[in-house]
Amino acid sequence: MVEKEEGGPGGISEEEAAQYDRQIRLWGLEAQKRLRASRVLLVGMKGLGAEVAKNLILAGVKALTMLDHERVSQEDTRAQFLIPVGSLGRNRAEASLERAQNLNPMVDVKADPESVESKSEDFFTQFDAVCLTCCSRDVMVRIDQICHRNSIKFFTGDVFGYHGYMFADLGEHEFVEEKPKVAKVNPGVEDGPDTKKAKVDSSETTMVKKHVGFCQLKEALEVNWRAEKAKTALKRTTPDYFLLQVLLKFRTDNGRDPSPPRFAEDSELLLQIRHDVLDALGVSTEILPEEFVSYCFSEMAPVCAVVGGVLGQEVVKALSQRDPPHNNFFFFDGIKGNGIVERLGPG
Repeated sequence: MVEKEEGGPGGISEEEAAQYDRQIRLWGLEAQKRLRASRVLLVGMKGLGAEVAKNLILAGVKALTMLDHERVSQEDTRAQFLIPVGSLGRNRAEASLERAQNLNPMVDVKADPESVESKSEDFFTQFDAVCLTCCSRDVMVRIDQICHRNSIKFFTGDVFGYHGYMFADLGEHEFVEEKPKVAKVNPGVEDGPDTKKAKVDSSETTMVKKHVGFCQLKEALEVNWRAEKAKTALKRTTPDYFLLQVLLKFRTDNGRDPSPPRFAEDSELLLQIRHDVLDALGVSTEILPEEFVSYCFSEMAPVCAVVGGVLGQEVVKALSQRDPPHNNFFFFDGIKGNGIVERLGPG
């Protein structure tokens, strides 16, 4: 039984203890307290944004601000389950607010209809974590730099058709990990060749403090693939990293993502961008076969669910300081049905 505590950021009420009972049992009261004291900014309320919002609200952050200056389109109605019927033309964040708040009344959910590009550095410093979707490469890099300077946990992610990714920059991050207890056997107590070996007791665990450092997004996107070390790593680097580079360049050049109504036109653009981007990186176009253009249009709801689940989980882990985080990319391939964590960049 958790005693009710009034006031003070470290307290947790009986009502909250009941609401988050399963989570407290899973990752502990201290982790839930840290999560409960955290404020998160979520930018971009398309399908992926809706999944991340749902996961963070149900997990029990203190406050979530959903920021999006775009209007609800017909395409949004396919994967964005927080937007009610009849919302075409409304602001996406404001249209998502009521359903998002109803998921968990204990979380303070707000909608901000302004553009993220209009926000000053001071705006971001009120948050413990910032998660971007639907943003240009330049915006992602700029906001990551702001977060890095101010020790704010930074995340970004997107879904393009059957493909999705997330990236995390947690700066210098400390966390605890639960490990099986290792019991050292005293020499001479037992006989046999294994006498001096440590024994692992899976029934008992201990919490181990750990530290990990992250690089910034700009560094992770600007790997010098002509360097000898990078050439060696290239063989085991997922093609999805290079697909992301192509799609971000498409977004920069066109101010939008590949669109199904413009499939033929956008497919040609993607192939040209693939050639230009990979040539500039010093990488053969063979690493990204031409058929990729058939699988990166629109948001697929199941892919949003998977990537949103991972992205939401990583935000929760970072804020609760519990369990090892993904460092630094996660890529999901919906065609193959698998995901992979890649650490790219310095460090």
